[in-house]
Amino acid sequence: MVDRRHSGPNGSRRQENAKRKLANEQRLVALGEAVDRKNGIERRPRRVATRTSGSGPRITKRRAIMIAIIIAGLILSLTGGSYIYAQLKFGSIQKINVEGELPTISGEPFNILEIGSDSRVGITGKLGSQTGAAPGQTPGQRSDSVKIMHVDPGKGTISVLSIPRDLMVTLVQNQSLYGTYNRINVNFSSGPSLLAQTITANFGIPINYTISVSFQGLINAADAIGGVYLNFPYPSADPYSGLRIHQAGCQLVTGFQTLAVSRSRHFYYNVRGIWNWPRYGASDSTLRSLGWYYDGTSDFGRIDRQNAFMEAFIMRAKGLYNPLTINKLLSKIPEGIQLDSKLSLNELIGLAVKFHRFNIANLNTYTMPNYSAIVQLGGIPQDVLILNEPSAQQMLTTMFGSQLLSPTNPPPNAKLQPIVIPTITVPSSTTTTTTATKTKKHSPTTTTTNPTQVVPSYDPKPCVPK
Repeated sequence: MVDRRHSGPNGSRRQENAKRKLANEQRLVALGEAVDRKNGIERRPRRVATRTSGSGPRITKRRAIMIAIIIAGLILSLTGGSYIYAQLKFGSIQKINVEGELPTISGEPFNILEIGSDSRVGITGKLGSQTGAAPGQTPGQRSDSVKIMHVDPGKGTISVLSIPRDLMVTLVQNQSLYGTYNRINVNFSSGPSLLAQTITANFGIPINYTISVSFQGLINAADAIGGVYLNFPYPSADPYSGLRIHQAGCQLVTGFQTLAVSRSRHFYYNVRGIWNWPRYGASDSTLRSLGWYYDGTSDFGRIDRQNAFMEAFIMRAKGLYNPLTINKLLSKIPEGIQLDSKLSLNELIGLAVKFHRFNIANLNTYTMPNYSAIVQLGGIPQDVLILNEPSAQQMLTTMFGSQLLSPTNPPPNAKLQPIVIPTITVPSSTTTTTTATKTKKHSPTTTTTNPTQVVPSYDPKPCVPK
């Protein structure tokens, strides 16, 4: 007689798997709720906050390299490891209180301000010298970039907006120190609240949560998952960030090199395909004679490479279900990361359930439209970036829709006068194409109907090893 215990129809098996999956997800959510209750966190139905005229959200200033990868890694990790261990480690993550953040509505889109601090706290030895950390000193932190992650649980999509650090904004505090108008990165030294407040006041982007990660936090998170896979079309180097990629192709990037590629804004690539970087400093003409070409896009190129690293991190984290590896990631998360106190374990588990099969094709990246200009700051002519309207408002409206607020303190134009923000109609929910504008200092403004930025051929891209 044939044993038919394992030969039932595929439909029955799928139903059984679906039931088990649902039961597991319900247990995850129940666990999160239990942890919240134990920690004294009471979850209430949320409502949209209204903003009174003339008063913007108050928030602190901090800085940003790249933290989408950290929160994405944490979310994805919660789907496959030891949940008891997860709740213990979640409690050890440093929490920050950010003033002026707006409440969210359950199931509706929300925005995470991602701050990558260049703080060297915790970095010692050779790594400390490579990143410029002086022995016995704790350098102040600055902003390399600012990112806002727009998460839409209903559509299952994530969009990431990068704001260049040299973009001019209207300051809402510290005018006696920095003037009425200055670069956005001057806001971070006072903490994350002022930075978030400035973003909302200038661009009308509501901030719901804030996360900050340091150099050490970025290295720890990448190493915890065994590094990330990036495909470099050419041997690559950055004499300032310490990037050293000796050969082309898809390869595993770990340790200090993960930080070096994310920080790189003096990027060189060798068109001859060989590693012959001079041992000591060399002129541009000498480097060119050796086959080394320079990416002159500075912060814009760094944004491209940060986005590539973020995608590679998510791809890597999605494929890890080994509890030991996931526990290692969670054990590293508390070192170098600050998490918004309003982000509970219950909410992260809910996101994990929703996004654990996230398709990287649903990750859209944008850069705030801008153009370069020279303005007087402190009596000295300085090269800065100016918001490019109406392209900026078109992109923001497409990305954030009806969430977008009216700016209370619009950014300045090249004459240091407040920009008149145009009125843009919120696009239909059926719209499938968007407009993203990205301006580089060496080229005119370019526009594409693809929301994901066009990445230069010489930049690294996520890959899957053979």
